[in-house]
Amino acid sequence: MRTPTPQVGRPAGKARAAPTRRAVVRAVFGGAVVAGTAGTLAPILTKKASAGPAGAAAPPAERLTEIYRGRHIDCLTPGAAALWQHGAGWTPGGPEVLIDGRPLHVMRCANGGYMSVVNHYESFPTLLAAARAAVDGLGPARLSRTSAHAT
Repeated sequence: MRTPTPQVGRPAGKARAAPTRRAVVRAVFGGAVVAGTAGTLAPILTKKASAGPAGAAAPPAERLTEIYRGRHIDCLTPGAAALWQHGAGWTPGGPEVLIDGRPLHVMRCANGGYMSVVNHYESFPTLLAAARAAVDGLGPARLSRTSAHAT
């Protein structure tokens, strides 16, 4: 006859104890984390690829050109940037600014404005305002021929 082997960590002949409060809280918290993550990611994962919000048309292409303090400023709004090619290659839809034919790296701010590498800690309401401030900040200096992100 075989003798039963005792389980490790439990005395022989004892029944399984009820789960501790720590185990119950851990299981409930784990379930809540999984449910919350699934609820948050479900709309993102099930959304069909689209160009923008449902029913929204792409912004119109707009190109602004002016001479400011003897410098030629050429701005392309985000709606038309994908259609414009400069020396570094195609742009994936972001704003573009050229000063005397040289690219000025501009970024969109959380407040809806723009900032440039010349005025990195100041936000401007429009691309043209950011370009003018960059011209003021540059003075007689010129921008580099290549973009900082060119490969």
